[in-house]
Amino acid sequence: MSTLTIYDSQFGNTGKVAEAIAAAIPKSKLARVGDTIITLSSYDLLIIGSPVQGGRPTATLQNWITSLPNLKGSRAAVFDTRFQEDKQNIALKLLMKTIGYAAPKIAKSLESKGATLIAPPEGFIVTSKEGPLKTGELERATSWAKSLF
Repeated sequence: MSTLTIYDSQFGNTGKVAEAIAAAIPKSKLARVGDTIITLSSYDLLIIGSPVQGGRPTATLQNWITSLPNLKGSRAAVFDTRFQEDKQNIALKLLMKTIGYAAPKIAKSLESKGATLIAPPEGFIVTSKEGPLKTGELERATSWAKSLF
């Protein structure tokens, strides 16, 4: 099974998670959104990730998803990097609950284009806006990737 992991990253944390995911899957290709033109139909599984920005994926990733053709018959999984909700103050917790996260929005966009999600959207934790990733998150990303098969 061939897999393509596409991601966007602002401070490098989502890129690190994407690298761990791609490294855990045989016959996997890794690409940053916008770096290259990809023929999606040549892959059996599409994995897409983004940092959370205002409860959404990055604008670059959103625009790329919008430009995608019909994905009927495609299998997909999605992830984001985010703050750990239970470690935030009450105001930020409320905001996070209100605006949500990027991964579920990516999932909804892919499903609206006809893709089938093979796993619930996943979130990986960063300790602050610029990172680093919470200890153990790269190992969790590896395990998550392996669970997709």
